[in-house]
Amino acid sequence: MLGTILSQISRYKFHRQLSALKKQGLRVGENTFINIGASLDPSHCFLISIGNNCTLAPNVKLIAHDASMKRLLDFTRIGKIRIHDRCFIGESSIILPGVSIGPDAVIGAGSVVTRDVPPNSVAAGNPARVLCSVDAFIKKHREKMTGSKCFMYSRYEISVISKKDMEEMTAYLDKHIAYIE
Repeated sequence: MLGTILSQISRYKFHRQLSALKKQGLRVGENTFINIGASLDPSHCFLISIGNNCTLAPNVKLIAHDASMKRLLDFTRIGKIRIHDRCFIGESSIILPGVSIGPDAVIGAGSVVTRDVPPNSVAAGNPARVLCSVDAFIKKHREKMTGSKCFMYSRYEISVISKKDMEEMTAYLDKHIAYIE
């Protein structure tokens, strides 16, 4: 119960911060979900725009400035960050100044995006590079799903999963990859 209360407080604080950033110029489209823990460059948030129907996973960082040369050159590099419609940005990814992520792109978890990502592309890595098209990504995972178990989210979600279901899932995952629906 204490965990639930702390989680609700954390969400409330995060949404207040997000609201303040929007008042300072951050642009966020309709039906876009920004997970708790995301950092949206509070000092240069007016340089960031996020399109409609996007998802930013936990701990994503959008950094529209680069102060690494401030001490040496007495200047800070800045650039706009544009995340277009229907993008997914994976957990703990970092998007650096001057980057545009095209519509329908997917950025893999832990990526450091230093240059533009074309529309309908899957990019990952440090630095991130385009790995394939979204269509190829979908095809690959549909093929993998054919021979894999698919767990129902409503039954296996952390707040409702039974000990028996948890044991079943972990035993299966000892030897296989699976999916959650």
